[in-house]
Amino acid sequence: QVQLQESGGGSVQPGGSLRLSCAASGIKLDEYGIGWFRQAPGKEREAVASIRRDDGRIYYANSVKGRFSISRDNAKNTFYLQMDSLKPEDTALYHCVADREPLGSAWPHLWQYDYWGQGTQVTVSS
Repeated sequence: QVQLQESGGGSVQPGGSLRLSCAASGIKLDEYGIGWFRQAPGKEREAVASIRRDDGRIYYANSVKGRFSISRDNAKNTFYLQMDSLKPEDTALYHCVADREPLGSAWPHLWQYDYWGQGTQVTVSS
């Protein structure tokens, strides 16, 4: 059984930082493309960051470029989203996703990926 388990969400003041983790079981992440997307109440889903399986290319949403960083640790079968300089508009439920990407990356439509975590809430407010 495949599971993706997020952790690291929470409440933080504007300008603060959080690091989200996504631990996988049942799959080997080095065989998968991975990513994060978010959804805030009343807003559309937004792809945040992704790493392609085939060539390791990294994608970021324009709204997070220069502030967020995605990385992976294949030895731990875990990937991360480092979020710095957080803004109130970053408040959302963040999901990690993984997919074998047989046709290449689905960026930015990461919610189409086969495996999702249940989500971790990030709230940025003063």
